[in-house]
Formats: sequence, C-alpha cells, structure tokens
Amino acid sequence: MHDDILNTKDCGVCDRHAAENGVSGESLMARAGAAVAQAIRERWAPRETVVLCGPGNNGGDGFICAAALREAGWPVRVCLMGGQDQLKGDAAWAAGVWHETPERAAPAAFDTADLIVDALFGAGLNRPPEGEAAALITAMSGRGVPVVAIDLPSGVSGDLARADGAVAAAGLTVTFHRRKPAHSLEPAASLCGEVVLADIGIPASWRDAVQPCARENGPQLWFSSLPAARAGDHKHARGRLAVFSGGASSTGAARLAARAGLRAGAGLVTLASPPSALMINAVGSTAVMVRRWTDPAATDTLLENLRADAAVLGPAMGVGEGTRESVISAARAAAVLVLDADALTSFEDAPEVLFAVLRPGDVLTPHPGEFRRLFPDIAARDDLNRIQAAAMAAERAGCCVLLKGPDTVIAAPGHLPVINRHASPALATAGSGDVLAGLIGGLAAQGVGGFDAACAAAWLHGDCALRLGTGLIAEDLADILPERLGTLHRTMQRQRALGHLIAHKS
Repeated sequence: MHDDILNTKDCGVCDRHAAENGVSGESLMARAGAAVAQAIRERWAPRETVVLCGPGNNGGDGFICAAALREAGWPVRVCLMGGQDQLKGDAAWAAGVWHETPERAAPAAFDTADLIVDALFGAGLNRPPEGEAAALITAMSGRGVPVVAIDLPSGVSGDLARADGAVAAAGLTVTFHRRKPAHSLEPAASLCGEVVLADIGIPASWRDAVQPCARENGPQLWFSSLPAARAGDHKHARGRLAVFSGGASSTGAARLAARAGLRAGAGLVTLASPPSALMINAVGSTAVMVRRWTDPAATDTLLENLRADAAVLGPAMGVGEGTRESVISAARAAAVLVLDADALTSFEDAPEVLFAVLRPGDVLTPHPGEFRRLFPDIAARDDLNRIQAAAMAAERAGCCVLLKGPDTVIAAPGHLPVINRHASPALATAGSGDVLAGLIGGLAAQGVGGFDAACAAAWLHGDCALRLGTGLIAEDLADILPERLGTLHRTMQRQRALGHLIAHKS
C-alpha cells in the first residue's frame, strides 16, 4: 500500500533487497532519474535548467534526470560538488550517461537558471550542511526560481523531519518507493512542496525485509470499521455518548462536542451539566439531552445510569481537582473515555495518576502544549520525530494518543502510527478541537475501536474543513459532516465495485 511510510535506513534496506532479488542499482537509478524528469516535464515547459549533483546516489539520480531532460530538448547544465573522480558505483555509472564533464558547482552557476534540480544530498545527510554545501544551498534558495528536490530538499533530515541549517524549499519533491517521515511531518513537509511518489521497481517482497514506521491516514485504513445503518435500528442501538460541560460561562465547547457526536452517528447524546449551566445548555441544545451533574466523584454512577458507551471529558470543564476527580471516577465506568483540553491539563502535576486508570480503548487528544504537560521528558527529546514521540506516549499511557497539529499523529499500543495530513489551516479556529473530540466520542459510542475512531475522526474533521475552506467556524464542521460522510460512502462503494469488476475480469 502506498500509504506506508519508511524511515531512511529501511529505504536503504529496500534498495539492497532489490539488488539481492535481481534488480540492479543502475536499474533503480535509471528509473528514479527518469521519474524526476517526467515529473518536471509534466509541470513546466522547457527552460534553462541547472541540475546540482552531489557525490552520492542522489547526484547519480540527478545525472540521469539531466540526460532525460536534454534528450527531450531541454537546455540543461549539470554542476557537480566535488570531483567526478570521487564518484563511486552507480553514481559513477550515471555520470557516464550524461556524456559530458560536469561544471564545478559554484553559487554563480545558478545565475541564469530558470529551474534548479536539487540532487545534492536528498536523504543522505543527517547533519546540517556546512561550508561549500551550505553556500550552494543558500544560493539555490536565493535564486527565486522553482526548485525540484530529488528524494528530499538537501539539508532536511529524512527521519527527524526538520532542517537545522541551510535548506532550499522545493516546489516539487520526487521521492521513490515510499514516503519518508519528512514528507509528511512538519516543518519538513512544507519545505518539500508537492510530493510525487515514483515506483522504481522495488520487488513487492520488500515487506519481508522491513516494516513501515507509520502510515498516511485515509479511509482505506478504517472505513470497514464504521457502523452501517440497519433498518431495525433504534437510537439506543446506535450508541450513547455523554459529554461533560463546564460552568455557566463555559458551555460552548461541550455543546460543540455533543453536536459533533450526534453528527457522527451516535443515537443519543447527553450533556452532563453543572446546575449553573443547566438552563444555558437546555436552551442551546435541541437534539442533545441535558442531565444535571453535581458530584465529580459520582461521575461513574451517572455514566452507568445513562448507559453511556463513550464519554467526552475536558472541553472547558476547568483545570483542577474537580475535573481530575471526574476523570478518575469516569474510568470506573464501562464507557470509552475521550479526554481533551482541561481533562489533560488537570493531570499536569501527576500524569502517572491518569495513566494508571486509562484503558486501551480510551483516547487522549493533546495539542503540543498539553502533550508537553503530560509527557515532558518525551517532548523535550530532540532525537525523536512526532511519530516516535506519539508512539512512546501511547505506550506509557496505555491507550490511544492523538497528537494534534497540521501533521496530526495517531498512535496506540499494538497499532502502526498514522499521520493525518488530510486537513486545512482553516482548522486553526476556536472550538475545532472540541468538535474533533466529539467526533471521536460519537464513533466510539457506536462501537468503533478507539484507534480507528481517532483515525476516522481526524480524517473526517479535516475533510469537512477542506470542503468549507477559509472562514469556517467550529459550528460549521459538524453540520457539513453528513454531506462528507455521504460522499465518502459513495466513493468507497464505487472503489469496491471497481475492485470486484477488475477481480472478475482477471
């Protein structure tokens, strides 16, 4: 599946696996360079192009790309950092395909370029560029013309997904076989621009040699777990969700979550409300039930009386002992817990108390600040990317952790982490996280496992935002969900029918 993500070391293992199974390095390089040239030709008309090649295999890909562009009639120059006599193996072979002595790389080489191909390092550099390399990268960046990166923009760490020194942001990055963490995690992903994934002939048996470190989120991962409506259903059969409200001045977050839970398909949603907020919640909620809630220590009893299948706690509940006590009590009930915002921050001083009561099906939804409060030692490590950090946090908490951001990561014990980039910057608005918590709760109430519910909710949340665009407010997200769910169901049905047709013909 092309949604798999591999770390840089395992990409190298795949290359060696190909060689062991009869696919030469020259063949892989030829296909890689040709794929870059094709991607360029599909996006731009012929123009003065400079290909900057480094001393390794990334440079070899660059030589092949340059030869393919020239054969297609493009004006191309190749600049090499270092001497041609330093090239080894497949890179030396590729330099011979160019049939010319490359120019010595220098910042001035880009002065007349209308397009630059960055074949300097790709994923082959695990430290900030220095000296000549840094000067060349800075010159590339300063030219102000499109940059096409082969594999990764030089200066970007493929695994840590950051650039600690000079880097030339690419408008297009062509990578091979499978994406690396830097293609999906910020800040590196934004430096990659459009990412094209090219098949270069790695045998399918590569899965015997390595395992992905993560997957890109998409319906193919969780759609089959979504409940289908049945003719005999009644509201209780479709799941019961409880959402806990803050006081009179802080009811909006819980109402957003409750509405989202309904839109996600839960048959019955109840707002548990302090007495001071009862009237506000009753007036502001129509299809949502409202129940008086006065004793944090008896939250489990309330959930059992409601026969709740899932519960959302945290949005605007307030930080402090009352919220902490409510969460601990709620964990004694059977309901799946979705904990957000204040339900997380309330355990900042004693996160181990929270982790001790959580179950595998529960879901935590921290933003980076809340993540630091619960997992300060993990957040402080600069040798981890967000995939690794979320996975470590999930193992420690013993449940699903959804680490929010433009590159939301969902991790849980026993599951391969998932990165959700199906989203929009427009989600940076008050209340959008409350809607996400409600979506997760609504799906969990219907029997969807915590990890799948988190993955599905993150994708649907982003899908609604992409459909709405700039100017959306949190209230809009839940209300467009039925349309997006309908579109998703039709799309998946068409894909399934097409798959059956292809299988039948074959």
